Amino acid sequence: MNARRIVSAALLAGALTPALVWAWPWSQDMMNQPSVKPQEGAPRPFPAHSVPVQGIPTPYNNREETKDLANPVPVSDASLHQGRTLFRIYCAACHGLTGQADTPVTEKIGAIPLNDDYVQKQLTEGWVFGTITFGSAIMPAYGAPQKREGQTGSNDLSVEERWHVVNYVKHGLAKEAAESAAQAQAQ
Repeated sequence: MNARRIVSAALLAGALTPALVWAWPWSQDMMNQPSVKPQEGAPRPFPAHSVPVQGIPTPYNNREETKDLANPVPVSDASLHQGRTLFRIYCAACHGLTGQADTPVTEKIGAIPLNDDYVQKQLTEGWVFGTITFGSAIMPAYGAPQKREGQTGSNDLSVEERWHVVNYVKHGLAKEAAESAAQAQAQ
């Protein structure tokens, strides 16, 4: 009878071993779970307003090509407000809150004042857009240029947001500086 118990125990242990190893039927292997597998079925469309991980490329190859572009975003209070907000987030660290290039890092990196005659009268809106998109010697690129191997931009600003910043730089920044100077003289 002792041998019979040993055989029964061995059979029971042998029968339970797969259940213990694979935990069947209470769990499933990660590979065989109910999900969409890579390359399986038709691709699903991207959700509305989604942006590819690499960003939306700018259809221009360099700043020179953007020089003659016309700003598609009309100058309005809403555009100037949005441009001012974005300017303060992305540009003010180097160019200053008023565009005077009066920050502690300005001298170290050579940021130019944006409300002087050179920027306001000589540079086109397209050139300013191109500078924001492609960057310059020290300034980083805030767009995702199409043909820029190894030097992709940060794509922090969409094309429309860059045009709002251009509106603010060309139409709001100098005006705000003049208003601040007038208020300082009045006091």
